[in-house]
Amino acid sequence: MGSRLSTTDVELAYIAGFLDGDGSLMLQLKKRADSTKGVRFMATICLYQDSRHDAPLLWIRTRLQCGYVSKRNDGMTELRINGFSRVRETLEALQLYLRFKKKQAKLLIQACTMLEQQTLRTMKPKDLRKIVDLLLLIQNENYMSKKRKTKEELHHILSLTP
Repeated sequence: MGSRLSTTDVELAYIAGFLDGDGSLMLQLKKRADSTKGVRFMATICLYQDSRHDAPLLWIRTRLQCGYVSKRNDGMTELRINGFSRVRETLEALQLYLRFKKKQAKLLIQACTMLEQQTLRTMKPKDLRKIVDLLLLIQNENYMSKKRKTKEELHHILSLTP
């Protein structure tokens, strides 16, 4: 966060602890009709809280000066931070204080750095394969919530199959 915000170490540690306990780090391949490949990568930090107690999410959003807060139909509220630069910057600021999501953060920072530097259309096949590997490593660290695509399926979607 550096120059954008003077968040204290204690505040960053609190936010990192919140992410460790009630957050997710995601790298996803999403369908997108307006792109040449029909898909795009999306990086997300998501923090969750019961909507009756959503004040910490609003405070975190204010401290980080990014993301958006929305209430879900199931009584939960989310703070979502999207975008390769925003996700990378946020994780770099929190990385020192993370305990349980340190590995995921490192992998997502690496993926975001690569995705900031080149577009999906111009990315070389070896770099696309690396991004797929990072996506799968991050997913393997997350709790399984629904069926996920295999490496082979992702390679097929990205036209990386021989």
